[in-house]
Amino acid sequence: MRVMLLGATGLTGGKVLQGLLGRDEVSRVVALVRHRLPTLHDKLAQQEVDFDRLEDHSDLFDVDVIICCLGTTINKAGSQGQFRKVDLGYPVSAAELGRSQGVRAFILMSAIGASSSSTIFYNRVKGELEDTLRDLDYPYLSIYHPSLLLGERKEQRTAEALGVKAMPLVNRVLIGPLDKYRAIEAQTVASAMVNESCSLVPEPAAERVVQIREYDEIVRLAG
Repeated sequence: MRVMLLGATGLTGGKVLQGLLGRDEVSRVVALVRHRLPTLHDKLAQQEVDFDRLEDHSDLFDVDVIICCLGTTINKAGSQGQFRKVDLGYPVSAAELGRSQGVRAFILMSAIGASSSSTIFYNRVKGELEDTLRDLDYPYLSIYHPSLLLGERKEQRTAEALGVKAMPLVNRVLIGPLDKYRAIEAQTVASAMVNESCSLVPEPAAERVVQIREYDEIVRLAG
């Protein structure tokens, strides 16, 4: 299996990368990056790209599965417009190129609360991305809806840091229908994504599949 990974430098994406490289089912991992990663591996093909010109690298999209963990914050992006470019524009461009090359499966890390009708900008952008991916008619589309992601980040995110401190208490009261709002380890999400992608060998089922993965399902898939 050949897998393309977008967002390999992020918290979850980095863990997905390591997981993919350790699986026998995966023969090649194509990582699109702005700057080269320190990771060296026989299976890893790093490609430094300008994400504004992904169409210049359409040949790289000759893979079996695309896993997208791209994402930023408005503070880091600098504006809502830049945020939309990273969290919506780049994934859509990659998905369109993937379909043009015959990619059969797309696995996306979105977010709990994603909805194109949301009054919250972040959730609305995530929802718009999900709607667009559905319209591309991937034979297999899996959308992950994690809540707060736990793990060591390279950059500090003040609001998330405060949330992490509070989550052990909050998680105890989020039960039943509220399970999906529980914080989850980034490693758990990554393991689920890797396991799911490897389960598609040699290829997804003939019938179209669209899955939404929330807390309980993510934990189950992570094994």
